[in-house]
Amino acid sequence: MVYRRHKHPNWRRLYSIFTFWHGQCHNQAATFLNKITSMVNIMANMELDVRQGIHVLTLTNTENGNENTLTTEVMNDYLAALDEVESYQGNTALLITCEHEKTFSTGINLVWLNAQNTAGKEQFVDLFNTVLCRIALLNAPTVACINGNAYAGGAIIAAAVDYRVMRNDRGRFCFPEVNIKIPFGPVTRDTVKLLPNHKAYKDMVLTGVAYTGIECLEHDLVKSIHPVNELQNAALELALQLAQKDRYTYCHIRNGFRSAMAAHATRIGVTYVGQVTEES
Repeated sequence: MVYRRHKHPNWRRLYSIFTFWHGQCHNQAATFLNKITSMVNIMANMELDVRQGIHVLTLTNTENGNENTLTTEVMNDYLAALDEVESYQGNTALLITCEHEKTFSTGINLVWLNAQNTAGKEQFVDLFNTVLCRIALLNAPTVACINGNAYAGGAIIAAAVDYRVMRNDRGRFCFPEVNIKIPFGPVTRDTVKLLPNHKAYKDMVLTGVAYTGIECLEHDLVKSIHPVNELQNAALELALQLAQKDRYTYCHIRNGFRSAMAAHATRIGVTYVGQVTEES
């Protein structure tokens, strides 16, 4: 039996319709893909995406034994992420988090830092100070989700935000500088002083004591603690609550209570909500 193909009498019209819709579907798919990828900024050491209007900055430099340690490259990633949050139109909040099973950030990569020349070390310190000032005075509410160990520079970054939530069964919050012979500078010192419990942070900086999540809650260093399977959602929920506040008013009030950080920011050229200028 021989089969013969017969053309539909309107085959040209049908073909043009098929071609049109195929092109439309392809364009829509491309637009959707571009929309998704544009919402996630993947950097070398972290990723920034928007979830329910909240900017979620996830620290990702945890491979090969790395523990989200801090270098000049990492500081530049932070600054790029902060630029995106600051330029966002409408209410939002910044949530800094990590999904590693045991580490938030263990601070400066000392092996890397010791290998830098004097100029390289000074550049890192300047960038770190800038990051701390910009987080502390960001034009949006800020939350840190401490999923594990937050030590030294990592703990200082967590101290710069407005609120902290922490895992209840693993991880410690610690400033070990007194034990590793690294004095606090003016900016890092005033960042630690943003923590709400003077006695707690005094003991932390002078003894190097490492507090668990339960101890941090007892000392009012974190707003709440949670099981690991509830931690990320709890942090996002807190960020959502803060994002409901008028962004300008919230930041103006908060920054007014952070005069030391505001003075540092003005000195190094960081602008912030509520800043008093010569023209004003």
